[in-house]
Amino acid sequence: MHKQIRLFLLGIFLSLACTLASTPLNSNTAVPVSNSYINEDLRFSIQLPAGWTYRTEDNESLATFFSGDSESKVTLFANPAGDDESLISVSRELHDYYLGSLAEIKVMEEGKFTLVNQEAAHFIVVTAKRPSDQAVLKVSLTTTILTKRNRALTFLAYGEPDKFDLHSNEFKLLIESIEYLDDQSGIPYQASIAKQIDVPLDQALVLAGGESTNPRDYDPATTHGSGDKRLFSGLVSFDPHLNLTPDLAESWEVDASGTIYTFHLRANAKFHNGRAVTAQDVIYSWERAAGPALGSDTVLTYLGDILGVNEMVSGQADHIAGLAALDDHTLQVTIDAPKPYFLFKLTYPTAFVIDRENVESGEEWYRQPNGTGPYRLREWRRFEVMIYEANQEFYLGVPSIPYVVVQLYSGVGLRLYESNEIDITGISSYDADRFLDVSEPLHNEVITGVNLCTHYIVFDTTRPPFDDLNVRRAFSLAFNRQKYIDVILSRHALPAQGLYPPGLPGFNIALAGLSYDPELARKSLAQSKYGGPQGVPPIVFSDIGIGSYISADVAAMAEMWEQDLGVTITVENFEPNFYYDQIYRGNHGQLIRGGWCADYPDPENFADVLFHSDSPQNNGGYSNPQLDALLESARVEQDVTKRIALYQQAEQILVDDAAGLFTTYSLSYQLVKPYVKGYVFTPIDIPIERYMWLEGK
Repeated sequence: MHKQIRLFLLGIFLSLACTLASTPLNSNTAVPVSNSYINEDLRFSIQLPAGWTYRTEDNESLATFFSGDSESKVTLFANPAGDDESLISVSRELHDYYLGSLAEIKVMEEGKFTLVNQEAAHFIVVTAKRPSDQAVLKVSLTTTILTKRNRALTFLAYGEPDKFDLHSNEFKLLIESIEYLDDQSGIPYQASIAKQIDVPLDQALVLAGGESTNPRDYDPATTHGSGDKRLFSGLVSFDPHLNLTPDLAESWEVDASGTIYTFHLRANAKFHNGRAVTAQDVIYSWERAAGPALGSDTVLTYLGDILGVNEMVSGQADHIAGLAALDDHTLQVTIDAPKPYFLFKLTYPTAFVIDRENVESGEEWYRQPNGTGPYRLREWRRFEVMIYEANQEFYLGVPSIPYVVVQLYSGVGLRLYESNEIDITGISSYDADRFLDVSEPLHNEVITGVNLCTHYIVFDTTRPPFDDLNVRRAFSLAFNRQKYIDVILSRHALPAQGLYPPGLPGFNIALAGLSYDPELARKSLAQSKYGGPQGVPPIVFSDIGIGSYISADVAAMAEMWEQDLGVTITVENFEPNFYYDQIYRGNHGQLIRGGWCADYPDPENFADVLFHSDSPQNNGGYSNPQLDALLESARVEQDVTKRIALYQQAEQILVDDAAGLFTTYSLSYQLVKPYVKGYVFTPIDIPIERYMWLEGK
């Protein structure tokens, strides 16, 4: 599964600190709109100064406002604010959060003023340097508390000092103009949210989340993520200890050849509308995924071992030859060779079962899904909330938590958690030190773990200059992992010498990696057919982002390569919701942001899936016959020790051949409320809510 690192997919804006740390100022554009911004959810309006425009955002920020000359901008955020919190305390906490990654911060001015709605606002103006390029910025952070809404609004304005000063009066006019819209309810915002969703919150697990505008993200057959395991399910699954367990299939047998699987479906397995699940539903779901019309990027990876899948994907067959419904509750599956990991692959969303009538009901069928999972979707209001309720006929037993509520883009996760509006949230590397400190009041609510995730940079080996091994080695040798981890990730990651993350079978602590050596890097570049930096063609780095946004991590890498190799990198961004669509179509530069989290605990899921010449997930086009032969032998090797040895040989080839630049292994930090019971951090996504319960919420 791609690390959406989501990494990223929900993540490009996880911290505005990253934006400030790396974003050029004059390249964002907005469509001209009326002279006012209206937020219907929080019921307030803002008047725009003459010539200004705004763009609403589908991320943590509510909107971004642009000056007429596009030289300065203001980003608006909303965060929870408790009744007992003072304006100054909230303002300073947000100051630390949003400006924490800037360097040499100097406070120029601090004070208060009154808005049109008679609320007070606290502001602070600073100068600082952006770490990625040492550019000097002038930044103002203005916070006001909408007491009628229990929300703190934060306006972050920034620009080059002279441009900032030119627009400073307009910044203030924009912020001063906040007015409440007519609101006769008198209900505090937090209470009104509970009323709007009509769910008893003491019976609900409440989470923060985001929403994609790409329908393929919600279709199990086309998602590049882990899918919605509350709504959908497959024949098998993982439990919280990553044991493979029966799911829709209550049992199965494998014949002596290891190639014929016979699955027995549960008699009580039903779709959410009450219809029984049959073997024909499984066949429909898998054949739909393999149909050329759907264009699934994942079907060959996860179902390609089944006889006939390749032929159906290529349009040579109308059905999958290796599937047969022996009766309504018995499915026979024939694969091309005995493969020890085959059942693991059926835990991926591509293998989930969907209802044909539901899918054929219209293009937006996924918004009213008729799934088989432990929860059904009760309501989905775009960019506001998703409400799940327990499936009372779930074949493995009714979940103990009656409701799961996902608030969409409702604020910064930590503040929502601290104000008791959500029950679980992740902790970024920027905030980890605070919660790992034993003196922190919430320290005992922290759960830590090592993800089975590897971050890496994809080299497009089919295009110059990365068609040359010496260039790939040079870029790898010019990357200082420890400095990158210390500066960009606040020391909260592990350096990746190879492809397999710690905890994955096959991880080799003695792996000989390409460690930072700038002198050897320059020598390697000089030995390439390009002769050094002067002969290297223009290099484009494809990333997830909006406009000309350059994330802090990419900026840091580009700076290392420029300093140590003398090469310049151009960054192009693809809109986050459609990033992988572009990558899989081949519309990308020679460098691609990559990241992979284990779908199942087997090195095949990394080496074979990402780097075999014929793999659809091999976005860099890397091809090595020696590697392919090793991987093909490992696929059918039944002896565990021998299999692992083959995969370790494969990893060493990948490192020696600089097939990709392996950067870090990620760490996970979660905050979990004490009344949430049964939560287990799993490095592989599972339907965890059905194992949990609430006690005394």
